[in-house]
Amino acid sequence: MNNAHGSEILRGLHAAIIDLVDEINRPRRDDRLIEEAGIPLDRALFPLLARVWRYGPIGVVDLADRTGRDHTTISRQMSKLEELDLIERRPSAADRRVREATVTEKGLDMVRILNAARERLANRILVNWTNEDLDQLRSLLRRFADDLMR
Repeated sequence: MNNAHGSEILRGLHAAIIDLVDEINRPRRDDRLIEEAGIPLDRALFPLLARVWRYGPIGVVDLADRTGRDHTTISRQMSKLEELDLIERRPSAADRRVREATVTEKGLDMVRILNAARERLANRILVNWTNEDLDQLRSLLRRFADDLMR
């Protein structure tokens, strides 16, 4: 089955994705979320905390790959999260040379606060969307992400 799609549709999809990624990656977005959450966490650290929560246990190299940052930078930032008692690191069960991070109870509390703040901000943006609209968007984005990761 030939499932080639038109160039105009694909260019429009690509443009929308680039706009989304650019907007999501703006530092002011992170600042706004931290402000809404009312937490004392450096802007560079909270995306790492969220990913450790989402993907943990996770090692520095995998986390660096997921964030597109250098592993030495991630290692320093992970040490800061550990000092703040937001994560803990242990040797991996699969490879004792690798230290994997998981979120501590204190870190989980902070993730919950961030998630609640993110939900409040999202509800302000999506005020005119129906639940059906949002469910369709969620379903299609999940499908796209799953296909992309294959």
